[in-house]
Amino acid sequence: MSALAAPSLPASPPLEAALAEMAAPLVLLDAGGTVLFANARAAALLSCADPAGLSLTALLASAGAAEPEGVPVLDAVRAARPVRARLTLAADRRVEAALAPLSIGGFALTFEDVTEHLRGAALARQEPLTGLCNRVGLHDRLDAALAEAGQTGTPLAVLMLDLDRFKAVNDTLGHPVGDALLRKVAERLRKATRGGDVVARLGGDEFAILQAGAEQPQAAEALARRLVDLVGRTYVVDGHMLNVGVSVGVAVAPVDGRDADDLLKHADLALYRAKAEGRGTYRFFEPAMNAQMQARRSLEIDLRRALALKQFDLAFQPQIRLETGEVTGFEALLRWNHPERGPVSPALFIPLAEEIGVITGIGEWALRAACREAASWTQPASIAVNLSPVQFRGGKLVETVMNVLAQTGLDPARLELEITEGALLENTDSVLDVLNGLRALGVKISMDDFGTGYSSLSYLQKFPFDKIKIDQSFVRGMEGNAECGAIVRAIARLGASLGMRTTAEGVETKSQLDAIRAEGCTEVQGYLTGRPMPAAQAAALLKPSLA
Repeated sequence: MSALAAPSLPASPPLEAALAEMAAPLVLLDAGGTVLFANARAAALLSCADPAGLSLTALLASAGAAEPEGVPVLDAVRAARPVRARLTLAADRRVEAALAPLSIGGFALTFEDVTEHLRGAALARQEPLTGLCNRVGLHDRLDAALAEAGQTGTPLAVLMLDLDRFKAVNDTLGHPVGDALLRKVAERLRKATRGGDVVARLGGDEFAILQAGAEQPQAAEALARRLVDLVGRTYVVDGHMLNVGVSVGVAVAPVDGRDADDLLKHADLALYRAKAEGRGTYRFFEPAMNAQMQARRSLEIDLRRALALKQFDLAFQPQIRLETGEVTGFEALLRWNHPERGPVSPALFIPLAEEIGVITGIGEWALRAACREAASWTQPASIAVNLSPVQFRGGKLVETVMNVLAQTGLDPARLELEITEGALLENTDSVLDVLNGLRALGVKISMDDFGTGYSSLSYLQKFPFDKIKIDQSFVRGMEGNAECGAIVRAIARLGASLGMRTTAEGVETKSQLDAIRAEGCTEVQGYLTGRPMPAAQAAALLKPSLA
């Protein structure tokens, strides 16, 4: 028998030996809770060399068990009933204790060391880069918080966060800098939240916060506002000054959902709305967002199939030289005619095509169709084709244009590719490399919608555009707004100074045309001089002289 055994242990010698050597830590107690026997495993686990004769209270205290956690076991001894309880011992060792009354009197108390199991489970719920909760951990904590809220009636909020412009950091400075930035963002989120809030990183640049035990929605709105301000402040990472923003979507339980999946989905929908409305802001979930998202998904499905089903078409809008009145070329405008939806506005489907990544294929189709049509014209008029900023990211734009020119036989000098300032905002140097590659093919490059974006004059200095197109909002505003006239005049003179042609878009009235002519623009495009028309009509327009 073990030296730890008490003399009164009611066991035969073989059984006594088995108890002493069994793998599970075992303590036998009398009816009053005094230790009669403890095997070697129990003695080692409880860090007590000679437990026999100690009270259970003293044994737990010597093992470093936190007092509140031991109370259920002590209460069970007094009530002579079984119980299971989790105890935290010295050195943060976690054990599951099981107390069972014996038929011969007294109790058997066994322990299971669950320290490593709990540590592994905690790691499984932790995101390794930032140390925040991961998606699984957030879901578990949200389930628990919702269960508690269901009993107390206390509302809680889920905030979904997505960083703005983070991809540009990763793309231009590399993943090590991006990872360091994510850690700094995580630290700011920790500081912006309370001790009881749960901050999670869901992957990439997506974060979430569970806010419980606060007055809602006021607390969530205050936190969202604080996050937009705090996360949007400048970071310094490896000597780089970095600026990112954050968009936030908020859902509040129980109003916006009673289970974790609904709340997360609705917070995500609100986040999508925040991003769609300009980013760097927050939005609360509204029931109408569900229907809007369903409509968007339906449109997305149709858009992904439209190219294969040949639902796209091109319309051609003439561009007129003001000095002579002749047609110098056409702008190819993409049209989507859905068999059930009818004509779908480009303002609706082009941003969606860019977002889901199908714009590259659609853009290539439009380029090929426009060049093929222009190659068939009887006069060498120019053809203008719009490029999306997304088309610059794939690294194959120059090759694509070269192949299209070769396949259609169009003279490169007749092709004008129009880009917006948005293309130059992302990775300007690489975009400029692509533009120079296109220029080397003999293609002309136009700056479209000038004046509506950032209008950085440095763009005009870095790349010699062939043409500047003045946005139609300034043209239409000229009749009642002197500032619009001044802007058109300034752009026209800037273009003349830099040797660039200027085209005024959106001209609809005779007075607008006269004003444009007076300000020195070289070309005009708009409903007054020619609406978008089918290919056959455009080709026919080139036959007679407009002079």
